[in-house]
Amino acid sequence: MSTALLSVDGLKKHFRGGRGMLSLRRSTIRAVDGVSFTIARGEVVGLVGESGSGKSTIGRAILRLIEPTSGRIHFDGIDVMALSGSDLRRLRRRMQIVFQDPYGSLDPRKRVEDAIGDVLDIHGIAQGAARRDRIAGLLAEVGLGSDHLRRFPHQFSGGQRQRIGIARALAVGPDFIVADEPVSALDVSVQAQIINLLVELRRKLGLTMLFISHDLAVVEHLCDRVIVMYLGRVMEMAPARLIYARPRHPYTQALLSAAPIADPDAPRHRIILKGDLPSPAAPPPGCVFQTRCQHATAICRLTPPPLQEIAPGHLVACARVAEIPERESVT
Repeated sequence: MSTALLSVDGLKKHFRGGRGMLSLRRSTIRAVDGVSFTIARGEVVGLVGESGSGKSTIGRAILRLIEPTSGRIHFDGIDVMALSGSDLRRLRRRMQIVFQDPYGSLDPRKRVEDAIGDVLDIHGIAQGAARRDRIAGLLAEVGLGSDHLRRFPHQFSGGQRQRIGIARALAVGPDFIVADEPVSALDVSVQAQIINLLVELRRKLGLTMLFISHDLAVVEHLCDRVIVMYLGRVMEMAPARLIYARPRHPYTQALLSAAPIADPDAPRHRIILKGDLPSPAAPPPGCVFQTRCQHATAICRLTPPPLQEIAPGHLVACARVAEIPERESVT
């Protein structure tokens, strides 16, 4: 794999919460709490976890759509945190996002031509006939026709709107895309179509991507590596083949055990997580997963476990990983 295009080191994003009924102090919501990873040029990395795990916050912080509390972000050798104004705008031409909601991410008052064309106008890329031709070409790239140019968002299905969102992200020829749960609002059959489209676009354009999802099954055929998040921290990070064949963190094993499989009669071991996801305003001491982990012992409640490399490229944050049974093909 080539050198890193994106490097994230110790990223934190804390929000100020409200005051409790019996407290005069505002709580601190630790949405992202010290996350580090890299993405190589041409690589697709999946960022997976339950709602509230901090996935989308990471994606937005990388693009500086929200300001990180602390940490370092470097993109192609550029210190993202040091940029502002026109310098940050120029960088954003190279870093784009596909949003989760295909309904809310498009202005209902604008035709498709202008929804995509606005991005070209902002960056001064094309005008007049060249602008229209470029937009038509982008629509063709995502499986839509030039006859869609003059239509409004309400005239499209959810899957078609997401294709338009992808075309808009591709309009400036970015080097890197954050795909923030791009299929979670779509029907299962449409999800597969959009995933296949992204696979094809990656092959043709050599895209580098951070693909965010709450569903491990969704990212299996698209991602080279997978990062599993829980309550703002990384639990496991590994090449996709290892995550699916030999998941080592109890949380990853539980997520995979719940993923749908093609053969409903195939034997499977379902792992039920006890309790609810704790509040990021009051994370558990020690390992943040210890309140729901069937393997937790006293040591898990004392010190947050560091990410340790148990095999080349396979990192796990678990103090008891050597004692936890391996589960091959948990689905």
